[in-house]
Amino acid sequence: MHTSPRFAAITDEALTELRARVGRPVRSPRPWITEATTDAIWHYAHGIGDTNPMWTDPEYARDTRHGDLLAPPTILYAADRIVGGYVGGLPGVHAMFAGTDWTWERPVRRGDRFQVRAWLKELVEKQGEFAGRTIKQTYRVEFRDGQGAPLATADSWCIRTERDAARANAKYASTEMHHYTPEEIAAISDAYARERPRGATPRRWDDVQPGDALDERLKGPFTPTSAVAYVQGWGGLYVAAHRVAYEQFTRHPALGIPNAVGVPEPPERVHWDHELARQVGVPSAFDYGPERVSWMGHLVTDWMGDDGMLRALSVEVRRHNVMGDLTRCRGTVVAKRVEAGRRLVDCDIWAENQRGDVTTKGRATVELPSGDATPGA
Repeated sequence: MHTSPRFAAITDEALTELRARVGRPVRSPRPWITEATTDAIWHYAHGIGDTNPMWTDPEYARDTRHGDLLAPPTILYAADRIVGGYVGGLPGVHAMFAGTDWTWERPVRRGDRFQVRAWLKELVEKQGEFAGRTIKQTYRVEFRDGQGAPLATADSWCIRTERDAARANAKYASTEMHHYTPEEIAAISDAYARERPRGATPRRWDDVQPGDALDERLKGPFTPTSAVAYVQGWGGLYVAAHRVAYEQFTRHPALGIPNAVGVPEPPERVHWDHELARQVGVPSAFDYGPERVSWMGHLVTDWMGDDGMLRALSVEVRRHNVMGDLTRCRGTVVAKRVEAGRRLVDCDIWAENQRGDVTTKGRATVELPSGDATPGA
């Protein structure tokens, strides 16, 4: 049976227009935060389920070598829309966040103000398993502090897919939402109760060996409330209401997709609207990509302790976490080295759902203390 197209397709003309933007600076919409305030740090940390006192307890942080609160490194997703998946070009073509390569020059500290510069880095056309013709669209984003000193750099990419083609794909057809027993919920609760960050006990480079496992971190089961909690810390891409929303749809007409009662809403609602998620080829609403990258950051920062520093985090979002999925974030040390005087540890990191599917893969590099050496001093 032939189904009429409902959404826009990737056309050669639109792709040519987008290719002309490669290398050009991109003006980002106003970010959710412009400064790492106490409240901004708290909201982001709690939005990813990270209760590390290094982010949330000023008295605790005052007694560390840092002397004040730090922020989860991935809070920078809230300081720029583009790094979190705000893409231009190909109007009406869906954008699925697929990953980020992060590097940090130093920790993000309370009081840091952010200066951001972004540009379209590259476009790569592929024939994808999920939705046929796809475009990998990558942006380079540079972050500086209020004095103009380098803070971090990120390459962030989305996969542009034709919604109609994805809807017809059977990749997720057999995926069913998991229903939890009281016993399963109790086991998850017990696992959460046992989670502790490394904290003030230094994890020293000398003591770490390849093959060491990182302590597992649980996330989920994923619910609409989980999505809302993350948006509170991150801000989302297109979450707006009333006149602000309609001004947004006026500027970008393809952004307003009518819901079940004919009211335009942004494509971002795939994270809580089952029906729109199904229309882009996923069986139910699913989590945010930057959220999942931040979960992997939580895994690593809990393991490294207060005296460690996350230098690099590269994460690929491989599969959707659909409603009800439980995510287990895991990692293992694969190498240690000294580079430019820094004692570094490389870790493979990944995440699995309750079905055993690997939904996320990546690599982290951590600088650890050794003797009197302190990372990022």
